[in-house]
Amino acid sequence: MARRTRQQARGRKRTGGGKGIAIHHDMKVYENFERSAQRIFACVQRAEETAPGAPRFLYIDIQGHRNEAGGFDHDAHELMRDYAMGFLLPYLTEVHTPLLSVRNPKPQRNDVPHVLGINHPTDGSAFGYDGNALGIRPRETRPTERRTPPTVRAIARYLGMEEACCLVCWSRTVERAHVVPKALGGSMDVRNFALLCPDHHAEAPDVADAESFWAWVDYAELRDSPAKWSAAPEELKEFLRTHHVRVDREPREPLSFFSAVKEELRSLYGWKEDDLRAADWSELMDEFHRVLDTATGRHFSIEKKVSTHAWAYDIALRRIRDEGDAIVRATM
Repeated sequence: MARRTRQQARGRKRTGGGKGIAIHHDMKVYENFERSAQRIFACVQRAEETAPGAPRFLYIDIQGHRNEAGGFDHDAHELMRDYAMGFLLPYLTEVHTPLLSVRNPKPQRNDVPHVLGINHPTDGSAFGYDGNALGIRPRETRPTERRTPPTVRAIARYLGMEEACCLVCWSRTVERAHVVPKALGGSMDVRNFALLCPDHHAEAPDVADAESFWAWVDYAELRDSPAKWSAAPEELKEFLRTHHVRVDREPREPLSFFSAVKEELRSLYGWKEDDLRAADWSELMDEFHRVLDTATGRHFSIEKKVSTHAWAYDIALRRIRDEGDAIVRATM
């Protein structure tokens, strides 16, 4: 989010008129580098549009995103070091991250680009799900050897929560949800767990790709965000409404199973009508069942899950189009 703040340091020479703009992004565990980078960039663009030339101060917090040694993982490091302190710094006055705070030694540039292009590494390093291999891709590369799941409190601490609640709707009734299912080889490492209410746990995908699970959580959080405010005082709800925050959850229209899958393919995976019409459904269904059998699990004895089937259709389409390598979820 971007918001106006008081002058950060009285007497400092300003590069532009008016008060400064503080931009704060809390990188949640369900956001990868691509999603966080796009959202921060949109805030920088918006700040320049609403207050041209005003000093911009970027503040980044990180939740989760830890590696085996307890430090920040690759996505968090890339966001703070290469993106915020590298690419974005010329368009800012200051950057503050958990690693370092930096002031731009030059005058802030205000010619913020119109489009952000993100290129993936060409050094052979892993940055997405290998749809051709249909292997398991967890976030951790060397998980702990523990045999029992971590406590709810331990998971909440890792997720950066003061109090355990559902990542999607903030319900206090939570369950420990495997990111990569145990049946597919998912570990008992705290990094392989999310906290979800029973309803969202039952909806979450059971797939071999950890990043696709987190992308679904991000998508569901945006979709169901008004539910967070259901128990809030009416004065707070009115305040949020005046600031264009949705607080009244609209009932979701009942859909047939396949219609719900198509809706998720459009909303989460970016499918267009042309993808649905142009697909060779005989070939697609053969590949879909291959993906379903090889790289998905079954939770709560649920034979069919919308989220799991949508993921399998997306991977299957990419495979028959020979686009299986390096699938990265960049859900906004």
